[in-house]
Amino acid sequence: MTRTPLRPLARILNARERGENPDYIEQENLRLRRQELRDTGRMRAEVRLLVLALMFLSGFVLLGARMGLLAATEPLEMRVGLLEDISGARADITDRSGRVLATNLATHALYAETRRMVDPVRAAQQLGRIFPDLDIDRLTARFTDPDRRFVWVRTQLSPEQKQAVHDIGEPGLMFGPRKMRVYPNGRIAAHLLGGARYGEQGVRAAELLGVAGAELYFEDRLRDPAQANQPLRLSIDLPLQATVTEVLSGGMLALNARGASAVLMDAYSGEVLSLVSLPDFDPNDRPAPPTTGEPADSPLFNRAVQGYYELGSVMKAFAVAQALDEGSVTPDTIIDTRGPIRWGRFEIDDFRDYGNEMSVTKVMVKSSNIGTARMVQAMGAERQQAFLRRFGLLDSAKIELAEAARARPLLPDPWTDLSAMTISYGHGMTTSPLALAAGYATLVNGGREVTPTLLRRDAPQEGAQIISPRTSAQMRKILHDVVFEGTASFARIPGYPVGGKTGSADKPAPNGGYKEDAVLATFASVFPSHDPKYVLIVTLDEAVDTTGPEPRRTAGWTAVPLSAEITRRVAPLLGLRPVSLAEAEAGFQMDMSAQ
Repeated sequence: MTRTPLRPLARILNARERGENPDYIEQENLRLRRQELRDTGRMRAEVRLLVLALMFLSGFVLLGARMGLLAATEPLEMRVGLLEDISGARADITDRSGRVLATNLATHALYAETRRMVDPVRAAQQLGRIFPDLDIDRLTARFTDPDRRFVWVRTQLSPEQKQAVHDIGEPGLMFGPRKMRVYPNGRIAAHLLGGARYGEQGVRAAELLGVAGAELYFEDRLRDPAQANQPLRLSIDLPLQATVTEVLSGGMLALNARGASAVLMDAYSGEVLSLVSLPDFDPNDRPAPPTTGEPADSPLFNRAVQGYYELGSVMKAFAVAQALDEGSVTPDTIIDTRGPIRWGRFEIDDFRDYGNEMSVTKVMVKSSNIGTARMVQAMGAERQQAFLRRFGLLDSAKIELAEAARARPLLPDPWTDLSAMTISYGHGMTTSPLALAAGYATLVNGGREVTPTLLRRDAPQEGAQIISPRTSAQMRKILHDVVFEGTASFARIPGYPVGGKTGSADKPAPNGGYKEDAVLATFASVFPSHDPKYVLIVTLDEAVDTTGPEPRRTAGWTAVPLSAEITRRVAPLLGLRPVSLAEAEAGFQMDMSAQ
């Protein structure tokens, strides 16, 4: 750097010649030098401040960009765990109106990283106070095992439990986020939904897998990530399901029944609006499968779908329908009902003596075993078997429940003429209440095949024509007469005419033969009887009415009153308009004239 002299000789000499003071030259040069130094320092400071500002700005930009990138992408820690690529997605399940039946709830799992634990013994003791079901000694041994670095403690926690664990203050106790399956309505529709459990589990996620019912049947649909936000809508109506459950459970308790079931189905679309099996369970706390005793005694057993029983006289409707459809009889044809019918060492008789003859309609009204056996005897075993197969009564029930395909009816082998006669009144083969509901729907809906479904439909099924519309109209009238003149008189409900058939079947004994005083009571009903839209099947296992002077076990005293109460409550919920008995009779006359 070239510095200017403070007292340049040339300027000093010139100043002296002009009589000026040379000191002013030095002072001026000194001032200029100081100003130059000051300007240089200021510029240097400004450059430094600019560089520092640019550095801070660049840092903030980098941090902002990183935060934005993290917010827009999946957190890396979600892929850090024992197992990678675990999806906890599972779609909700709703009823036909969108009411939630099953959904997911955010929760946490509890695990321990033992290498981070400060006081594992104290932590195990504190956890034992929070979770009384934990084995403290076993947990302590696992926490203090030098070869163990990771320990699962609980798969899910409530918010209160999580806070209590947090208050322990142990840094080695860690929480992993996950989803749990929740059924907000508890026991309502338990057998339909089935339940779910955890599959593969990682620290940050866990699979939710269906274990039974619709949860298992629709497993792929519910776990499909592309449909995770689209609820699976079932045909079930939650208010109807709750109403049927309430009435059935109360009736089961009052009649000391061992179990009960009810199926409410649309006769045209096949939609199952309600399906109840008792005893039931809470899918939020699904019990373990039984290892001893009869399967039907377990609350997990779905009596309406898995239960295949000899259902008794409700099967007479199919024998009469076959005879009518083949043209061998009319509702007024007289049938020989003299008895008993002897076949080798067996004989078929009626519950009481109904006389030597009666019409086909009266055979149903009085529930004559001899009458239906005579009709089937004339048609033969082979034709009967083919007829029942068309109704789907000889195969597993077709419905969207995982248990349905594993249950099959018991059929006679060989199917003899004697088998045909006993099957005509409900003994010698088994069927399920659900299959019976589908069969009765076909009997009264004009004769079209109906397949039960748990999925909501907006139109009737276009099934095969099983019986003629004329036969279907005749069966509607006969079932109506059974209620208003025969064994189901307790099903008469003001404003809601009902048709149906009772069935009281002795229960088979484990070692052969039948139990004494053990009856499976069934009432298969349709309503409104003159224009059936719905089918209701009610079964009671070993129910007994003790209000009279002696115990009464038949369906007319047990299943029928219970079915009537269900119909009385659900008919308004279904939007049915009350009608008089005269209107119903007029409907039958118009129906028959149209045929």
